[in-house]
Amino acid sequence: MIKNESMTVDRPDLVPAGAFSYPVKDPKATRWFGFLLLPQFTLLAFSAALDPLRIANQLSQKPLYGWLAISDDGRAVSSSSGIDIDVHGSLDDLNPDTYFFVCSGNNSIQAASDDVLGGIRRHARFGGKLGGICTGAATLARAGFLRDKTFTLHWENQPGFVEAFSDLEPTPQRFERDGSLLTCGGGVAATEMMISIIAEDYGEDFAIAVSDMCLNGPDVATRSEQRSSIAKAISSRNPRILAVLRAMYDNIEDPLTLDELATSAGISRRQIERQFRQLLNEAPAQTYRNIRLERARTLLTETNLSVMEVAMASGFNSNNVFSRHYKERYGETPYGHRGRLKTVGNNK
Repeated sequence: MIKNESMTVDRPDLVPAGAFSYPVKDPKATRWFGFLLLPQFTLLAFSAALDPLRIANQLSQKPLYGWLAISDDGRAVSSSSGIDIDVHGSLDDLNPDTYFFVCSGNNSIQAASDDVLGGIRRHARFGGKLGGICTGAATLARAGFLRDKTFTLHWENQPGFVEAFSDLEPTPQRFERDGSLLTCGGGVAATEMMISIIAEDYGEDFAIAVSDMCLNGPDVATRSEQRSSIAKAISSRNPRILAVLRAMYDNIEDPLTLDELATSAGISRRQIERQFRQLLNEAPAQTYRNIRLERARTLLTETNLSVMEVAMASGFNSNNVFSRHYKERYGETPYGHRGRLKTVGNNK
């Protein structure tokens, strides 16, 4: 097994030089993190989680944290951007005191092999702590660690996750902590999650210094939702139109009529049509249909649901109507999309 303590001496990269410093009194023993990189993992999410640890060491000029990149077999792993990342070892090389994060990307649900799931269970059985970055929670769900837990994963992959694990419900938060379990949606949320660990270990002032180095801002306590508000998305502060949009997102499988949307928002149907034209340059029916088609595209990519099942889950009662609208928006039929994904997968 990798001896984390001795590796602190053998890893000069753990304490890089820097122009700015922030001394830490009474540093604790090096705290180790392992990052399991699954095929097609998101490079941004991985690096966003790793760099706060590096910056903490740089500021303190002490090996406060250590990190190991891990793959299932100890070989380099290709990220979703096509860049291969070398690793320090395999799942068999983990010590129980290593905080172990699963990093994956868009192929989240099927990314981990049965051997990987076994390795994760073994790590937990010997007292190891677990977490998920970007879509890593999907692997933790398959391994059986999310039941009755509060967790999250990237918003783009949540619809597919819910279809695959109907008894589990991720939150919209950027990151979540439930006991020793830590999960995040990736990107800047991974940075925020790791800074929360640093604040816990060495106080808020030091964590703010790390956050400033990440250009992440001084607020290390507040956690917000992953997606920007619909108001920002359309540069509008019209509360009734926003209420209509929220109702559209909340009612995808069983779409509401325009009259029902108008009633729920306390606005007339004519006002909805006029203001959607002004704000979005399209009819509300088109906006609603596009929202449902976006959900369908996610389900086609993330799940093994049949095309008909995807159509029903996206509020289309007719397969022909669904296929026609899908091709109009994306330039290919749902069957063509699914077939292209299989071709790409077979060529990897």
